[in-house]
Amino acid sequence: MSSITADTFKTSFLPTWCPGCGDFGIWMSFKDALAKLGIGTDDGVVVYGVGCHGNMYDWMKIYGVAALHGRTLPVAQGLKLANHKLPVIVISGDGDGLGEGGNHFMHAAKRNPDITVFIHDNQVYGLTTGQASPTAKQGFKTKSTPEGVVDEPINPLALALTAGATFVARGFAGDPPGLTALMMAAIEHKGFAVVDILQPCVTFDRVHTYPWYRQRVYKLESEGYTPDNKLKAMEKSMEWGDKIPLGILYKEEKPTSEDREPALAEKPLVEQPLTIENLNDLLNEYI
Repeated sequence: MSSITADTFKTSFLPTWCPGCGDFGIWMSFKDALAKLGIGTDDGVVVYGVGCHGNMYDWMKIYGVAALHGRTLPVAQGLKLANHKLPVIVISGDGDGLGEGGNHFMHAAKRNPDITVFIHDNQVYGLTTGQASPTAKQGFKTKSTPEGVVDEPINPLALALTAGATFVARGFAGDPPGLTALMMAAIEHKGFAVVDILQPCVTFDRVHTYPWYRQRVYKLESEGYTPDNKLKAMEKSMEWGDKIPLGILYKEEKPTSEDREPALAEKPLVEQPLTIENLNDLLNEYI
């Protein structure tokens, strides 16, 4: 039996999130998922974006990289190319990953690298005190939209599906056991896995609260839903309002970008020799 527990990932720092923040539920679920999968402090790497979610870097004892704003996925793909046997997990936000990083998100989904992406989706830029994020719904009032958001919101699930992600799911920070199970399934999936996590911001979003979500969310598995039809998954991704689905919307097995890379066929790059016979000739071409 693995000796890894959630406490394995403790650091000497304590979270500075607002009391009641949905990030706490995601943090706890993430630690539980890693422990149950037997992924220890030296067995994987986490790439963090910029935002309240990115502060998790300080209270997760596991190899990690604090990426530039919106640039988690390029860093994660570089790590995966260097050692494609290593679990690579991205902790991002709706602003970080879908605003500044929206272009990277689409093209990463298309390429299908074996990376897991957890999106903290609270409809605001919490770190900069509550401006509307790309997922903010029409009419939602924030500091940057005092009369209400006028734009259509980005739908993370529909975007992931149409861009080519091979694992698409939605979780809720207020359901740690269910979220832990989703995170485990996403990490175990070989391919680009996206989990959009509904994460109440108790300070800057007084609309989409824990009670608001609890009155609306339901689990797809309770309806006998099977995540093997992309068209049905698209229908479910558009469902928002009185009913909001949780669970795995879509899952398929396809070759990853690492599978298609000849240089990785024998073994990871990190295990390959660095000798290059014609290095001097190559350097001279640029001098």
